[in-house]
Amino acid sequence: MANFNKVILAGNLTRDPELRYTPKGTAVARLGVAINRRWKSETGEMKEEVTFVDVDAFGKTAETIAQYLKKGRPILIEGRLRYETWDDKQTNQKKSKLGVVMETFQFLDSGRANEGGGAPAASRSAPAAAAAAPVAEPADADAPPHEGDDVPF
Repeated sequence: MANFNKVILAGNLTRDPELRYTPKGTAVARLGVAINRRWKSETGEMKEEVTFVDVDAFGKTAETIAQYLKKGRPILIEGRLRYETWDDKQTNQKKSKLGVVMETFQFLDSGRANEGGGAPAASRSAPAAAAAAPVAEPADADAPPHEGDDVPF
């Protein structure tokens, strides 16, 4: 049977990206994204649901995101789903969650509305080109990040 794991999300950052580095020097950014869905119910009432997704980015992509994006900014993300499991050290229970590993992204605004001017014109165009190319993630990135990881989040 064939396998396919691809996710495309467009939403707003729920917090500023957290940038850390592995002991080998690989940049890792963790960010939260909120995706809103609005629809009209059978009674004509407007409904809304929000889905919160944790996203991990690696390498140059992680550094670019940490430099240019802040809480509230819109972003388009392409990546893959990753199911993480770990043992909670406090309760000794098995924990799990579904997250996204970013492969590429695009800025959805210039940042001027939220940050009173945004990035200089020259630096706004450079990250867009860098964001278009996929970034190779470290070989050990498939290991579930949990409390015992080298990157404390």
